[in-house]
Amino acid sequence: MGEQKISSLVTGGGASAGPPLGPALGPLGVNIMEVIKSINEKTKDFEGMKVPVTVIVDSDTKKYEIEIGIPSAAALIMKEAGIQKGSGASGTEWVGDVTMDSIIKVANTKLEKSYASSLKPVAKTIIGTCVALGVKVEGKTPKEITAEINEGKWDEKLQ
Repeated sequence: MGEQKISSLVTGGGASAGPPLGPALGPLGVNIMEVIKSINEKTKDFEGMKVPVTVIVDSDTKKYEIEIGIPSAAALIMKEAGIQKGSGASGTEWVGDVTMDSIIKVANTKLEKSYASSLKPVAKTIIGTCVALGVKVEGKTPKEITAEINEGKWDEKLQ
């Protein structure tokens, strides 16, 4: 019969046997609590964030694999900035501030899943996300930081 895939967005470290996962896993004959526990174990670093998860079940053996995606750049930045939601008025209202180290951390998380060969373009994309959220970088606007990156000011960190 092959394999069946169930994809869902779960809250990091907070998946439960309720919908959407429980009812979807039930008919597949796997130990639901075991799967949920494993998902929570694998997503605990992304606590409170929405994380894409895929459970792949072999219909014959009932063995399963769990693939964990990466939360959106926005979710990762909000975690770094310690904010629950972005600014409603991006570009005019600033609700948070992150360090360049935070940007690099998020960029590295994303780099594994992107096709970029270097950190710099990914970091710039992440900083672009900061604009939408109303988050400053190192106390400067994302525009100012991007200009500094283009001038090579952050090259040492962005290797």
